Amino acid sequence: MKERYDAEANSLSSPSSHDIHDIYGGDDSTVDPVYKAKIKLINDSFQEIGMGKYQIVTGLILTPTVNEFGYQGPFIKLGQAIGMLIGCVVFGVGSDIWGRRWSFNFTLFITALFAIAGGASTNAVAICAFTTVWSIGVGGNLPVDSAVFLEFVPASHQYLLTTLSVFWSIGQLVASLLAWPLISNFSCASAEDCPRSSNKGWRYFLYTVGGLVMVLFILRFFVFHLYESPRYLVGQGRDADAVEVVRKVASYNGKQTALTVEMLVEAGQVARRKMGGSASTIATVQENGEGEKGFKGALSAGLQVFSGKHVKALFSTRKLALSTTVLIWIWALIGLAFALYNNYIPFFLATRGADFGDGSVYITYRNQVILSVVGIPGAFLAGWMVELRYFGRNGTLALSTILTGAFLLASTTARSSDALLGWNCGYSLANNVMWGVLFAVTPELFSAKDRGTGNAVVELGDRVFNLLAPVIALYADLTTSVPIWLAGALFVVAGFSAFLLPFEPRGKASI
Repeated sequence: MKERYDAEANSLSSPSSHDIHDIYGGDDSTVDPVYKAKIKLINDSFQEIGMGKYQIVTGLILTPTVNEFGYQGPFIKLGQAIGMLIGCVVFGVGSDIWGRRWSFNFTLFITALFAIAGGASTNAVAICAFTTVWSIGVGGNLPVDSAVFLEFVPASHQYLLTTLSVFWSIGQLVASLLAWPLISNFSCASAEDCPRSSNKGWRYFLYTVGGLVMVLFILRFFVFHLYESPRYLVGQGRDADAVEVVRKVASYNGKQTALTVEMLVEAGQVARRKMGGSASTIATVQENGEGEKGFKGALSAGLQVFSGKHVKALFSTRKLALSTTVLIWIWALIGLAFALYNNYIPFFLATRGADFGDGSVYITYRNQVILSVVGIPGAFLAGWMVELRYFGRNGTLALSTILTGAFLLASTTARSSDALLGWNCGYSLANNVMWGVLFAVTPELFSAKDRGTGNAVVELGDRVFNLLAPVIALYADLTTSVPIWLAGALFVVAGFSAFLLPFEPRGKASI
């Protein structure tokens, strides 16, 4: 068996794959050596398979609802923030326990169902409640989505996770293009006389967007089969299932793989010997490829929520603890800055637009479309920059975040509608680069067995501060530019903080 393992392992360790080291730089103390040895084989297998068709497949209603229901606008933002917080924790941590596949599919379904239901809201309480629930789906999908994509691509193509944010930008554009005619043509001009019969635009918008997401859910669930992550399966001790998935992906891409269960078992045994174990004591249930299944497995997985083992793993070494802490800090600063900006900018732009004489609903949504279009190249720019030698992930994140803050600060100097739109175009471009890199580098810095939890923990800082901005907006003066100044300054501080990240994932394989 030893000879067979060596021969097959050598076939996987081709120069193109062998030269790509993991992001922890060979520090075996950072991650469990047995897990690391097995993931090295999984990574080599995906490098061997290459990129293919399997991997590739892989605030607009605020004003009209306030006018109709006569409530304070920040309440709907508060509901959104609460939902995003719950979804982030439940499905982020949950994806490390019950898997990526069900978490991803279920969050899509929640988002679609309750967005459609929200269109039938009859009062402020209903629309805020539906917003909270569909935001649980959105908040839960974000940490899972990046993990799903990252864990199926070869190391040489990990940078594509950054460019994946182009679909975020396209989604914003589609939403803006839908909102422009629907809300501008079927909405009340003000809250003074705004019956439901004259304010159906936002309802049409929710029905349309919710319907689109439901179509995507149906396609994902019934047409394109999403396999469970092999890295997650290895972390659960299900080696046989992991090998089966890798073979299915290879077949889907028209390729073959030499990976076998025996190779994973032998890799685990070799790693245990290096740790000082003996051959007679390392044949664990996990290395036999038989992770717990059925009711017992589900019960065991459920108890993991209370054990905290996935959270502890994020701080298991000094260097990993520093990486996790800095990520939490960056996400928290950006979360507060972004929330402040998003909560205040509609009112800020409306007052500035009124001052410039162009504060109509039509102009507002036209500008939103322009900003969405400008943001699309940001994803491709990010994908190019993160592979540059002197930028990498950390440098690109730092530069784009600082520029995001700089454009926000500059927007307060605008004295004309065109100037304001121009500064916001710069903000939109830099902001999309920033989010693209942030959503890519975050999952790259965690091992797959703890990746969902890691995403949830760092995004938790963002979600908690998202809760503060609507509360501040309820009691603060919305017409001042001070919150915009504060948001800009927070982005700049977050940008410089990116230089403190101890790991640079460029050119290295995630594990």
